[in-house]
Amino acid sequence: MLKILSGKDREKKSIRSEYGKTLVELGRADENIVVLDADLSCSTQTAMFAKEFPERFFNMGIAEQNMMTTAAGLSTVGKIPFVSTFAMFATGRAWEQIRNSICYPKFNVKIVATHGGITVGEDGASHQALEDIAIMRNIPNMMVIVPADCTETREVIKFAAKYKGPVYIRLARTNVVNIFDEQTFEFSPFKAHVVREGSDLTIITNGETLSETLDCAEILEQNGIKAEIIHMPVVKPVDVETIVRSAQKTKNVITVENHSIIGGIGSAVCETLGEHCPVKVKRIGINDEFGQSGEQRELMKFYGMTFDRLAERIINYMKK
Repeated sequence: MLKILSGKDREKKSIRSEYGKTLVELGRADENIVVLDADLSCSTQTAMFAKEFPERFFNMGIAEQNMMTTAAGLSTVGKIPFVSTFAMFATGRAWEQIRNSICYPKFNVKIVATHGGITVGEDGASHQALEDIAIMRNIPNMMVIVPADCTETREVIKFAAKYKGPVYIRLARTNVVNIFDEQTFEFSPFKAHVVREGSDLTIITNGETLSETLDCAEILEQNGIKAEIIHMPVVKPVDVETIVRSAQKTKNVITVENHSIIGGIGSAVCETLGEHCPVKVKRIGINDEFGQSGEQRELMKFYGMTFDRLAERIINYMKK
């Protein structure tokens, strides 16, 4: 199992800032690393790279489609492009270019989108990407990763720089709780990880909801429910073995995601278990609806994804 920090050692940090700092580190080590942004470099934190390597940074303006095709072209001459904007714009405005110009020829482009999920907050439904994981995992040749904290983000970005092929990495807008011990953590690109063992229920999650499920599990245990928690950062390709093994043990699975329950981690798990180990699955996330404007923590509570609301929902579910 991955070693996780105890509650008292967990602190909130900026996952976007960690991305920016890691880009600079990679840029110092490899002159082929280039970065493209769509006029949002202060928000995505690619401005750090722009400051240190202005000749390798390209502000493409509010022209996401052009940005993706430019990145595809740069990859054909040996560059390793990291492309960033908000998740809504990366996956929504530039879908055709990602599909046809990056994934179809399997070009070596890394799309790192920030501001994913309902926790975009006050910017509201127009900016809250609740469909981005579904959109990206449906494209052949695309790997999809949703890291949970800064430690994992750093290692995921380093992995993406070495991996040959398209990668979509989704980051949160908010500061996230650091969960993993940076001294021992190693990113396994094709693995999901049991981070808490249990026997009554399997909870599968990723991203910023991992910390919520870990706190939720404490409440569940106080109520006699021993939950096994699986962190599934790689949504595509799916680690079938880990998911099936846990489902066979607990016979009861719940997925939790800061994304629509349609097409994201919930769908990926249902598809996997439907083929290999049919059990009952409850999906928790955003239902078939748009988000709304509000403070991010209040929105998480409204949609039932804070640790206390999760515990309440799961306890009621288990009683049925």
